[in-house]
Amino acid sequence: MREELLERAGPQAGGQKGGRDADAPLLDGAGAQPAGRDAEEPLRGAALIRRALATLPNEPGVYRMLDERGQLLYVGKASALKKRVAAYTNPQKLSARLQRMVALTRALEVVTTSSEVEALLLEANLIKRFRPAFNIVLRDDKSFPYIALRRDHAFPRLHKHRGAKRAGSEYFGPFASAGAVNETLNALLRAFPLRSCKDTVFDSRSRPCLLYQIKRCSAPCVGRIAAEDYRQLVEEVREFLTGRSREIQERLKAEMAAAADRLDFEAAAVYRDRLKALAHIQSRQGINTDAVADADVIALAVRGGQACIQVFFYRDGRNYGNRAYFPAHTKDSERGEILQAFIAQFYAERAPPALLLLAEPVPEQELLAEALGLRAGRKVTIQVPQRGDKRRLVELAVKNADEALARKVAELGTQAQLLEELAERLGLDAPPERIEVYDNSHVHGAHAVGVCVVAGPEGFDKRAYRTFTIKSSELSPGDDYAMMREVLRRRFARLIKEDPERETGGWPDLVLVDGGAGQLAAANAVLEELGIAEVTVLAIAKGPERDAGRERFFMAGREPFALDPRDPVLYFLQRLRDEAHRFALATHRGRRAKETSRSVLDGIPGIGARRKRALLQHFGSARAIAQAGLADLEQVPGVNKAVARAIYDHFHDSG
Repeated sequence: MREELLERAGPQAGGQKGGRDADAPLLDGAGAQPAGRDAEEPLRGAALIRRALATLPNEPGVYRMLDERGQLLYVGKASALKKRVAAYTNPQKLSARLQRMVALTRALEVVTTSSEVEALLLEANLIKRFRPAFNIVLRDDKSFPYIALRRDHAFPRLHKHRGAKRAGSEYFGPFASAGAVNETLNALLRAFPLRSCKDTVFDSRSRPCLLYQIKRCSAPCVGRIAAEDYRQLVEEVREFLTGRSREIQERLKAEMAAAADRLDFEAAAVYRDRLKALAHIQSRQGINTDAVADADVIALAVRGGQACIQVFFYRDGRNYGNRAYFPAHTKDSERGEILQAFIAQFYAERAPPALLLLAEPVPEQELLAEALGLRAGRKVTIQVPQRGDKRRLVELAVKNADEALARKVAELGTQAQLLEELAERLGLDAPPERIEVYDNSHVHGAHAVGVCVVAGPEGFDKRAYRTFTIKSSELSPGDDYAMMREVLRRRFARLIKEDPERETGGWPDLVLVDGGAGQLAAANAVLEELGIAEVTVLAIAKGPERDAGRERFFMAGREPFALDPRDPVLYFLQRLRDEAHRFALATHRGRRAKETSRSVLDGIPGIGARRKRALLQHFGSARAIAQAGLADLEQVPGVNKAVARAIYDHFHDSG
């Protein structure tokens, strides 16, 4: 569904260059002019939209506003495009946010849809994909973790899963965080010792692993449990995760009592430990309820131009945790508008449960429910309960939303104060809106990477982080200055190309580099080379014996200086530097691990991920594959005679 809708939007959905969908005509200042007006200034803003109305249909669809560089400003949906877009011809009746959007509009695109429901789905997908500057945008949209139970194996695997669901597995969740699913999974494995290892590990075991020793696995890999007993454990896990926990506990209690009666105290202890593990899971899941089976409970809090949406996840009557979201661009938006935009985007790539409980109604509630049902392939109901157990669940979500927003506002106030004090310490004209911190990491010049970490009034902006693979072949191994020059040159050259007028907010006010006078000189040399004079560069050098609190700072035109060891600004700068160092080290380690984990099979034509996996599962190691005969290679599923010959020749080439 999502891919079909995005395809309907055409390649111009994000303002990219290229062809244009026949249903998405571009109406811009130049194209909308009648003959003979080429020399006049192109239409823009409300005038452009007014001229475009003549060609718009009164049908359901999605409209997109673009700026002069073709970048997407705003996406909206309509049951009647002509009627809805006409509202933008009177900017004085719009909010300040939309007035600015109209003023920046240089092109209008439309896509007609078969229904308003389809238009709503397409709008949500486009906003989620392109994050337009004037739409309410869900910022934290990473996928949720699940507990997955493999069903396409003789000994199914129980493990954590994040990402697309795969055939052959059952999924239980979602859980609000990785910590919640890890804790539940650990307790489940104490109660039901199923295997959690990957197939490659399972197939290559010759003796039990540590998980068997600590009673987290029954070691089916080496036959320590019969297949029938293992299947019984699998069914008990399924029953527990689908809400039949009471039956499981009663059965275990009866078996514990029976084992004690026959004086089999060792077996009784096993049942006792399993019961304790199940009780631990239920106690850690907080507030469970009989009021709902599968439901998400959603509440909104608004304060000081900030919005927080709290979501609680209930599955089979169990609380699987909650998470707070802080959507962007909500300052002058109505509560219902914020909540509706959040729900549409939140479920753009994840299946909604059968029931959504809201603390307050949203506009077009029935239309939204119909759209979610179309995406889920089943009926989805949206309710605003007024009393009873469901209302108590909603009130709990409201309370948590208020508390989370209060913490967020306090953090933002502290952050704003820190930025003001930082500007004062550095002699800046105003508090920086965007700080970019640069660092690099390598081992004797190998696997060298550079990184850019971004921070601003709302803290670290992890979506804006950047990594740079050091490409220059002329660098001396370990030349940190040259690496810094390459990273900054590539970063700012791209900024000049993409945003020469500095309109998008992507330019930093302050650049922080890890190092001393040498790094400062390297950074300033790059900026001078590119003709950039408005960006302040600050270098932070570790103190004597790398003692935190004794850092020295370097700026152009100023003597090196230090800050008081108890100065909050110093702590703030240390946190920025440490985050850049953490990100650089993690990126370097990932790059190094990827390089060192490359298989000797990677260079063989015709060997992709599937055949590589089949070969390793069949032989157990790359060394065994290299020593295998031609006939043995042909026995591997998916490896025909030609591929087997290619593998054999790769390892036995006498030339």
